[in-house]
Amino acid sequence: FQAEDGIRDCLLSRGLGDVYKRQVKGLTKFFPIRSKGLRRKVIGQVQAVDDVSFKIFEGETLGLVGESGCGKTTTARCIMRALDPTRGQILFSQPDQKTVDIAALSDRQMFPLRRDIQMIFQDPYGALNPRMNILDIVGESLLVIGGMKDRAERSKRVAELLKLVGLRPEYMQRFPHAFSGGQRQRIALARVILKDAPILLLDEATSALDSEVEAVIQDTLYSMMSGKTVIAIAHRLSTIAHMDRILVMDEGRIVEDGTHADLLAKRGLYAGFWNRQSGGFIDIDFEK
Repeated sequence: FQAEDGIRDCLLSRGLGDVYKRQVKGLTKFFPIRSKGLRRKVIGQVQAVDDVSFKIFEGETLGLVGESGCGKTTTARCIMRALDPTRGQILFSQPDQKTVDIAALSDRQMFPLRRDIQMIFQDPYGALNPRMNILDIVGESLLVIGGMKDRAERSKRVAELLKLVGLRPEYMQRFPHAFSGGQRQRIALARVILKDAPILLLDEATSALDSEVEAVIQDTLYSMMSGKTVIAIAHRLSTIAHMDRILVMDEGRIVEDGTHADLLAKRGLYAGFWNRQSGGFIDIDFEK
Protein backbone atom coordinates (compact mmCIF):
# COMPACT_ATOMS: atom_id res chain seq x y z
CA PHE A 1 0.00 0.00 0.00
CA GLN A 2 1.42 3.41 -0.97
CA ALA A 3 0.59 6.91 0.22
CA GLU A 4 -1.41 8.97 -2.25
CA ASP A 5 -0.02 12.09 -3.97
CA GLY A 6 -2.17 14.31 -1.76
CA ILE A 7 -0.46 12.98 1.36
CA ARG A 8 2.97 13.64 -0.17
CA ASP A 9 1.95 17.23 -0.97
CA CYS A 10 0.64 17.72 2.57
CA LEU A 11 3.90 16.45 4.09
CA LEU A 12 5.99 18.66 1.77
CA SER A 13 3.96 21.70 2.80
CA ARG A 14 4.95 20.95 6.41
CA GLY A 15 8.63 20.83 5.47
CA LEU A 16 8.92 17.07 5.89
CA GLY A 17 10.61 14.45 3.72
CA ASP A 18 9.23 13.39 0.37
CA VAL A 19 10.74 9.91 0.36
CA TYR A 20 9.83 6.70 2.10
CA LYS A 21 12.06 6.22 5.14
CA ARG A 22 10.41 3.13 6.58
CA GLN A 23 8.95 0.15 4.80
CA VAL A 24 7.41 -3.11 5.96
CA LYS A 25 7.47 -5.90 3.38
CA GLY A 26 5.72 -9.26 3.73
CA LEU A 27 5.69 -9.13 7.55
CA THR A 28 4.40 -12.41 8.96
CA LYS A 29 4.25 -13.61 12.55
CA PHE A 30 3.26 -17.10 13.71
CA PHE A 31 2.83 -18.16 17.34
CA PRO A 32 3.37 -21.89 18.04
CA ILE A 33 0.74 -24.11 19.63
CA ARG A 34 2.42 -26.62 21.93
CA SER A 35 1.19 -29.91 23.35
CA LYS A 36 0.77 -30.49 27.06
CA GLY A 37 3.32 -32.44 29.08
CA LEU A 38 7.06 -32.26 29.53
CA ARG A 39 8.10 -32.39 25.87
CA ARG A 40 5.83 -29.51 24.76
CA LYS A 41 5.95 -30.39 21.08
CA VAL A 42 4.80 -27.86 18.50
CA ILE A 43 1.52 -29.25 17.14
CA GLY A 44 0.30 -26.20 15.23
CA GLN A 45 0.54 -22.45 14.87
CA VAL A 46 -1.55 -19.30 15.07
CA GLN A 47 -0.98 -16.83 12.25
CA ALA A 48 -1.31 -13.43 13.94
CA VAL A 49 0.09 -11.30 11.08
CA ASP A 50 -0.14 -12.46 7.47
CA ASP A 51 2.00 -10.85 4.75
CA VAL A 52 1.60 -7.22 5.88
CA SER A 53 3.28 -4.63 3.64
CA PHE A 54 3.20 -0.84 3.72
CA LYS A 55 5.43 2.19 3.23
CA ILE A 56 5.53 5.31 5.36
CA PHE A 57 6.97 8.75 4.73
CA GLU A 58 9.36 10.43 7.13
CA GLY A 59 7.17 12.60 9.37
CA GLU A 60 3.93 10.87 8.37
CA THR A 61 1.32 9.95 11.00
CA LEU A 62 -0.28 6.57 10.39
CA GLY A 63 -3.31 5.11 12.14
CA LEU A 64 -3.69 1.34 12.51
CA VAL A 65 -7.20 0.10 13.27
CA GLY A 66 -9.23 -3.09 13.29
CA GLU A 67 -11.15 -5.42 15.54
CA SER A 68 -9.52 -6.97 18.61
CA GLY A 69 -7.20 -9.83 17.65
CA CYS A 70 -6.66 -8.66 14.06
CA GLY A 71 -2.88 -8.28 14.54
CA LYS A 72 -2.42 -4.55 15.17
CA THR A 73 -0.32 -4.79 18.34
CA THR A 74 1.65 -7.77 17.02
CA THR A 75 2.54 -5.74 13.92
CA ALA A 76 3.74 -2.81 16.04
CA ARG A 77 5.76 -5.06 18.36
CA CYS A 78 7.45 -6.68 15.37
CA ILE A 79 8.32 -3.25 13.94
CA MET A 80 10.10 -2.28 17.15
CA ARG A 81 11.53 -5.81 17.49
CA ALA A 82 9.84 -6.54 20.79
CA LEU A 83 8.81 -9.67 18.85
CA ASP A 84 10.88 -11.43 16.21
CA PRO A 85 8.98 -11.74 12.90
CA THR A 86 8.56 -15.22 11.42
CA ARG A 87 9.47 -13.74 8.05
CA GLY A 88 9.43 -10.47 6.17
CA GLN A 89 11.47 -7.26 6.12
CA ILE A 90 11.35 -4.06 8.19
CA LEU A 91 13.45 -1.55 6.27
CA PHE A 92 14.79 1.51 8.07
CA SER A 93 16.70 4.34 6.37
CA GLN A 94 19.55 5.63 8.53
CA PRO A 95 20.94 9.21 8.54
CA ASP A 96 23.83 8.08 6.29
CA GLN A 97 21.21 7.00 3.70
CA LYS A 98 21.97 3.31 4.23
CA THR A 99 18.94 1.03 4.49
CA VAL A 100 18.99 -1.67 7.15
CA ASP A 101 16.56 -4.55 7.61
CA ILE A 102 15.99 -4.53 11.35
CA ALA A 103 14.08 -7.83 11.13
CA ALA A 104 17.41 -9.51 10.31
CA LEU A 105 19.44 -7.88 13.10
CA SER A 106 20.53 -9.60 16.30
CA ASP A 107 19.59 -8.08 19.65
CA ARG A 108 23.10 -6.68 19.96
CA GLN A 109 22.92 -5.08 16.50
CA MET A 110 19.50 -3.62 17.34
CA PHE A 111 20.72 -1.93 20.51
CA PRO A 112 21.89 1.39 18.95
CA LEU A 113 18.66 1.65 16.94
CA ARG A 114 16.29 1.15 19.87
CA ARG A 115 16.64 4.76 21.02
CA ASP A 116 15.15 5.82 17.66
CA ILE A 117 11.98 3.73 18.13
CA GLN A 118 9.80 4.22 21.20
CA MET A 119 6.47 2.61 22.03
CA ILE A 120 3.76 3.41 24.56
CA PHE A 121 1.90 0.20 25.37
CA GLN A 122 -1.78 -0.12 26.22
CA ASP A 123 -0.73 -1.15 29.74
CA PRO A 124 2.95 -0.17 30.13
CA TYR A 125 3.40 -1.89 33.51
CA GLY A 126 5.66 -4.55 31.96
CA ALA A 127 7.90 -1.82 30.52
CA LEU A 128 8.44 -0.18 33.92
CA ASN A 129 11.12 -1.79 36.09
CA PRO A 130 9.35 -2.70 39.39
CA ARG A 131 12.64 -2.31 41.31
CA MET A 132 13.16 1.30 40.22
CA ASN A 133 11.29 4.37 41.39
CA ILE A 134 9.84 6.83 38.90
CA LEU A 135 12.78 9.23 39.23
CA ASP A 136 15.16 6.51 38.08
CA ILE A 137 12.81 5.11 35.40
CA VAL A 138 12.15 8.45 33.71
CA GLY A 139 15.56 9.94 34.46
CA GLU A 140 17.53 6.96 33.17
CA SER A 141 17.75 8.51 29.68
CA LEU A 142 19.16 11.73 31.16
CA LEU A 143 21.96 9.71 32.71
CA VAL A 144 22.67 7.19 29.94
CA ILE A 145 22.06 9.32 26.84
CA GLY A 146 22.34 12.87 28.13
CA GLY A 147 25.21 12.28 30.55
CA MET A 148 23.43 14.17 33.35
CA LYS A 149 25.18 12.70 36.39
CA ASP A 150 23.90 15.20 38.94
CA ARG A 151 20.89 13.54 40.62
CA ALA A 152 19.45 16.90 41.70
CA GLU A 153 19.42 18.10 38.07
CA ARG A 154 17.76 14.90 36.93
CA SER A 155 15.18 15.23 39.69
CA LYS A 156 14.34 18.77 38.57
CA ARG A 157 13.92 17.71 34.94
CA VAL A 158 11.80 14.67 35.86
CA ALA A 159 9.58 16.88 38.02
CA GLU A 160 8.95 19.13 35.00
CA LEU A 161 8.02 16.13 32.86
CA LEU A 162 5.64 14.72 35.48
CA LYS A 163 3.86 18.08 35.66
CA LEU A 164 3.60 18.07 31.86
CA VAL A 165 1.71 14.76 31.88
CA GLY A 166 -0.50 15.67 34.83
CA LEU A 167 1.33 13.95 37.71
CA ARG A 168 2.61 15.45 40.96
CA PRO A 169 6.40 15.84 41.21
CA GLU A 170 6.44 14.13 44.62
CA TYR A 171 5.31 10.92 42.90
CA MET A 172 8.83 10.41 41.55
CA GLN A 173 9.87 8.58 44.73
CA ARG A 174 7.16 5.95 44.28
CA PHE A 175 7.42 2.60 42.49
CA PRO A 176 5.29 1.42 39.53
CA HIS A 177 3.01 -0.86 41.58
CA ALA A 178 1.70 2.20 43.46
CA PHE A 179 0.08 3.69 40.35
CA SER A 180 -3.12 3.03 38.43
CA GLY A 181 -3.08 1.95 34.77
CA GLY A 182 -3.77 5.50 33.61
CA GLN A 183 -0.98 6.93 35.78
CA ARG A 184 1.46 4.33 34.44
CA GLN A 185 0.56 5.39 30.90
CA ARG A 186 1.43 8.97 31.82
CA ILE A 187 4.76 7.84 33.27
CA ALA A 188 5.52 5.98 30.04
CA LEU A 189 4.56 9.11 28.08
CA ALA A 190 6.94 11.23 30.17
CA ARG A 191 9.78 8.84 29.40
CA VAL A 192 9.02 8.89 25.66
CA ILE A 193 8.89 12.71 25.63
CA LEU A 194 12.31 12.78 27.26
CA LYS A 195 13.87 10.35 24.78
CA ASP A 196 12.55 12.38 21.82
CA ALA A 197 12.72 9.41 19.42
CA PRO A 198 12.04 10.09 15.70
CA ILE A 199 9.68 7.07 15.48
CA LEU A 200 6.74 6.68 17.88
CA LEU A 201 4.47 3.64 18.21
CA LEU A 202 1.36 4.35 20.25
CA ASP A 203 -0.75 1.36 21.30
CA GLU A 204 -3.98 2.82 22.71
CA ALA A 205 -1.78 5.36 24.49
CA THR A 206 -4.69 7.15 26.20
CA SER A 207 -7.13 4.26 26.61
CA ALA A 208 -6.83 4.08 30.42
CA LEU A 209 -7.37 7.81 31.00
CA ASP A 210 -10.55 9.63 31.94
CA SER A 211 -11.94 12.15 29.44
CA GLU A 212 -10.58 15.28 31.11
CA VAL A 213 -7.03 13.97 31.51
CA GLU A 214 -7.15 12.36 28.06
CA ALA A 215 -7.80 15.75 26.44
CA VAL A 216 -4.69 17.19 28.12
CA ILE A 217 -2.52 14.20 27.19
CA GLN A 218 -3.82 14.21 23.61
CA ASP A 219 -2.70 17.85 23.26
CA THR A 220 0.74 16.84 24.58
CA LEU A 221 0.90 13.91 22.16
CA TYR A 222 -0.10 16.05 19.18
CA SER A 223 2.63 18.59 19.89
CA MET A 224 5.14 15.77 20.43
CA MET A 225 4.22 14.17 17.06
CA SER A 226 5.36 17.19 15.08
CA GLY A 227 8.03 16.12 12.58
CA LYS A 228 8.06 12.52 13.83
CA THR A 229 7.02 9.30 12.14
CA VAL A 230 4.06 7.99 14.15
CA ILE A 231 2.13 4.72 14.03
CA ALA A 232 -0.90 4.88 16.34
CA ILE A 233 -3.09 1.89 17.18
CA ALA A 234 -6.63 2.75 18.23
CA HIS A 235 -10.05 1.27 18.79
CA ARG A 236 -11.66 4.69 19.32
CA LEU A 237 -11.47 6.03 15.78
CA SER A 238 -11.95 9.68 16.77
CA THR A 239 -8.40 9.65 18.19
CA ILE A 240 -6.82 8.81 14.81
CA ALA A 241 -9.24 10.42 12.33
CA HIS A 242 -6.86 13.41 11.92
CA MET A 243 -3.90 11.22 10.88
CA ASP A 244 -2.29 11.54 7.44
CA ARG A 245 -3.27 7.97 6.57
CA ILE A 246 -5.11 5.05 8.13
CA LEU A 247 -4.56 1.31 7.60
CA VAL A 248 -7.38 -1.11 8.42
CA MET A 249 -6.46 -4.67 9.45
CA ASP A 250 -8.64 -7.75 9.42
CA GLU A 251 -7.52 -11.29 10.29
CA GLY A 252 -3.84 -10.36 10.16
CA ARG A 253 -3.95 -8.54 6.81
CA ILE A 254 -4.25 -4.92 5.66
CA VAL A 255 -7.57 -4.63 3.84
CA GLU A 256 -8.03 -0.85 3.50
CA ASP A 257 -5.66 2.12 3.17
CA GLY A 258 -6.43 5.82 2.89
CA THR A 259 -7.31 9.01 4.70
CA HIS A 260 -10.30 9.21 7.05
CA ALA A 261 -12.43 10.83 4.34
CA ASP A 262 -11.33 8.33 1.69
CA LEU A 263 -12.18 5.36 3.88
CA LEU A 264 -15.61 6.72 4.76
CA ALA A 265 -16.30 7.22 1.05
CA LYS A 266 -15.37 3.58 0.32
CA ARG A 267 -18.16 2.40 2.65
CA GLY A 268 -16.07 -0.55 3.71
CA LEU A 269 -14.88 -1.97 7.03
CA TYR A 270 -13.62 1.36 8.40
CA ALA A 271 -16.86 3.14 7.54
CA GLY A 272 -18.74 0.39 9.38
CA PHE A 273 -16.58 0.86 12.49
CA TRP A 274 -17.09 4.63 12.36
CA ASN A 275 -20.83 4.29 11.87
CA ARG A 276 -21.19 2.04 14.92
CA GLN A 277 -19.01 4.25 17.13
CA SER A 278 -20.85 7.42 16.12
CA GLY A 279 -24.18 5.89 17.04
CA GLY A 280 -25.32 5.33 13.47
CA PHE A 281 -25.51 9.04 12.63
CA ILE A 282 -23.56 8.65 9.38
CA ASP A 283 -25.91 8.19 6.45
CA ILE A 284 -24.42 5.05 4.85
CA ASP A 285 -26.42 2.29 3.22
CA PHE A 286 -24.12 -0.73 3.60
CA GLU A 287 -26.41 -2.95 1.56
CA LYS A 288 -25.76 -1.02 -1.67
